[in-house]
Amino acid sequence: MVFSSLVFLFTFLPLVLICYFAVPGRAKNPVLLLASLIFYAWGEPVYLFLMLLSIGFNYVCGMEIGMKLKRRRGAKGALAFAIAVNVALLGFFKYAGFLVENINAILPFDIPVPALALPVGISFYTFQIMSYLVDVYRKKAEAQKNLISFGLYVTMFPQLIAGPIVQYADIDRQLKERRITWEKFGSGAAYFIRGLGKKVLLANLIGGLFDTVAAMPHGEMSALSAWLGCIAYTFQIYFDFSGYSDMAIGLGRMFGFEFMKNFDYPYISGSVTEFWRRWHISLSSWFRDYVYIPLGGNRTTRIKHIRNIMTVWLLTGLWHGASWNFVAWGIYYGLILLVEKFILSEQLKRIPPWVRHLYTMVLVMIGWVLFFSSTLSEAFKYLGAMACISVPAVNAQGIYLFVSNFAMLLLLTACSAPWVYRVFQKIGNGRQAVRITVQCCVYAAILLLCVACLVTDTYNPFLYFRF
Repeated sequence: MVFSSLVFLFTFLPLVLICYFAVPGRAKNPVLLLASLIFYAWGEPVYLFLMLLSIGFNYVCGMEIGMKLKRRRGAKGALAFAIAVNVALLGFFKYAGFLVENINAILPFDIPVPALALPVGISFYTFQIMSYLVDVYRKKAEAQKNLISFGLYVTMFPQLIAGPIVQYADIDRQLKERRITWEKFGSGAAYFIRGLGKKVLLANLIGGLFDTVAAMPHGEMSALSAWLGCIAYTFQIYFDFSGYSDMAIGLGRMFGFEFMKNFDYPYISGSVTEFWRRWHISLSSWFRDYVYIPLGGNRTTRIKHIRNIMTVWLLTGLWHGASWNFVAWGIYYGLILLVEKFILSEQLKRIPPWVRHLYTMVLVMIGWVLFFSSTLSEAFKYLGAMACISVPAVNAQGIYLFVSNFAMLLLLTACSAPWVYRVFQKIGNGRQAVRITVQCCVYAAILLLCVACLVTDTYNPFLYFRF
């Protein structure tokens, strides 16, 4: 089940909201936990048992770490064991096939490649679980004694499948008590509708252009069509993933929770370093807090600082997928960030803002080619087409795609910047009644358009579900 589906919008969500607000305060967490388990089991009934096993195991591990901290011995060993089991579980389902394929490429005989379906959202909820264990060990939070509250933290359906990754210390108090108001519910509903509009009205529409270009035989592609495909994917993945994050944050508010912002208009960045401060903020924060800083961060020698940055980005690449193109993607960004930090930091400040922005977007789009390609050889072939190697600069099909999608690309460009929302927020010139009326009408129109698109269109993927 996905948020942008008619079943979710008109059956699952209304029933959950009715039950949630009908029960007293103490029963709200159990209701939300049950709803989250049903939500996950809807698409992954087999792996629901894996999730329940993981919840039980890590609940016991958290209690064990907490007790050993009080005794002042054995806590580090308990943490190391729990982390090792969680990493092994993630590695088995996500990386076993990749590892066996590479071993087979070296050995003179073949080991059968395990055909395992990747549990949806396993990367996200595994990182959340490890956040809990480390936060308990660091005494940033107490070990959760209530199994229902812990299970809810792991499985909460708004952010279960594709984040944002919620660190336990940030939500510990909210699991015990949270304020639910109509104002908060309304802002959450508005947040959700904006995210739904990003996903259905923008990401899905431009996704068709990317699919058209990606399906072209190499011989029929031109440099223009290759760039159009890359630009289309650049917009699609942003509006797809940020739209999902907005829907998750909005749903959280509707149930009384506050999740961290996951995107902050990354395509207005003036450097790749700034881009990664604005893109998938919860993942960057997780690696900063649980990998980069424990390794020493930047408070160490230059060699170790470089090691720390490259370690984080190698792991970031692997987190996204078990293939060499994701490894290359992580290394690519690690190297760019090192160059910006140690070589280009002062030079970037002196060049015009539009040049910095162009520089950033070109590097980001090259990165997206590594990201969406299934193999490194396909990525290099696509990049070669963008560089006009072995393909014409322009052909009739490329011109047709450009002309037919030009207005859409302009709209997406405008919506990638903050000024559209800022203008929308200023409607009414301080007259609150006018502003609220207009905004309610706009949100109602967005919702109706989304529903109309969902009724008539079967193209509705979420790109980050495969991670």
